[in-house]
Amino acid sequence: QVQLVESGGGLVQAGGSLRLSCAASGSIVSIDIMGWYRQAPGNQRELVATISSGSSINYAESVKGRFTISRDNAKNTVYLQMNSLKPEDTAVYYCNTNGIEIPRGYRRRFNSWGQGTQVTVSS
Repeated sequence: QVQLVESGGGLVQAGGSLRLSCAASGSIVSIDIMGWYRQAPGNQRELVATISSGSSINYAESVKGRFTISRDNAKNTVYLQMNSLKPEDTAVYYCNTNGIEIPRGYRRRFNSWGQGTQVTVSS
């Protein structure tokens, strides 16, 4: 099973920056979409940004111009550079990836979530 390990969350003042990383490991054949989602207390999980294997990128309107998503295919890693952070960006950020894996010799699709990393922006 593909596992995701996230890092880079923390506490920052409004206007500051953070960089999140998410590394995928396992019997991976290929990764299609890599993305970041977030969930604030009392809210549903929402999309922040996604990037395809062909580098097609999608951002939530609320983060356009402030956040940048990128990926390193050689390392099966996706990044989220977050600049000009606002208190409303406070949430648990989750990494998500999907693609093809081949555990025990059988190819199958996977869709995996990270454990989440807390981002807190103080005013």
